[in-house]
Amino acid sequence: MARDIKIAPSILAADFSRLGEEIRAIEAAGGDWLHLDVMDGHFVPNISFGPPIIESLRPLTRKTFDVHLMIAPADPYLEAFAKAGADGITVHAEAGPHLDRSLQMIRALGKRAGVAINPATPESVIQYELDRLDLILVMTVNPGFGGQAFIPAMIEKVRRVKAMIGERPIDLEVDGGVGPHNCGALVEAGANVLVAGSAIFKGGAVEAYRMEIEAMCDQARQGLLQRR
Repeated sequence: MARDIKIAPSILAADFSRLGEEIRAIEAAGGDWLHLDVMDGHFVPNISFGPPIIESLRPLTRKTFDVHLMIAPADPYLEAFAKAGADGITVHAEAGPHLDRSLQMIRALGKRAGVAINPATPESVIQYELDRLDLILVMTVNPGFGGQAFIPAMIEKVRRVKAMIGERPIDLEVDGGVGPHNCGALVEAGANVLVAGSAIFKGGAVEAYRMEIEAMCDQARQGLLQRR
């Protein structure tokens, strides 16, 4: 059974001088989740924000906080992100030697457990963790910066991951260079959570955000019809 399509704007591309307003605008524009990219300047070549920012944003919305940890090690910080208000926490398969332990910890904290895999990482690394997962994130760019060009080969990777998931209740998320131009193909391949940063926030106002989200939804519906 196909899972509901979700649009998850990444606040990495938002105006950080007015994050509260940006979150309210995304909510008004029809965004489903809020994707929060946490970077440490070590696992990826950039630094973004940590638990205090997420905690400060949590009272502003009831939208799902989809926290993507691009940090290594991740385990020492899982509890802090859970307490800050994360609904789901995604760790990278490449970020530590004990992925199974990390996923167990996330579940023990009462949060949805996700795993991300970089473009060069084969999907086989997660085949023994499928029953611990609520979400799989296929990176469609190399992590670390917004505004990168989508890697077309990742569409077939999404298709293979979807085949691995089968009928399990796991969301399949894509992140990086995603917009109306390719979300139909990604949904046709099996994705149901579409992360978009620059594509959505480039307009700078709620009406522009709404137009982009609606365009993505339209293309996603077409992709869903083709999948069926």
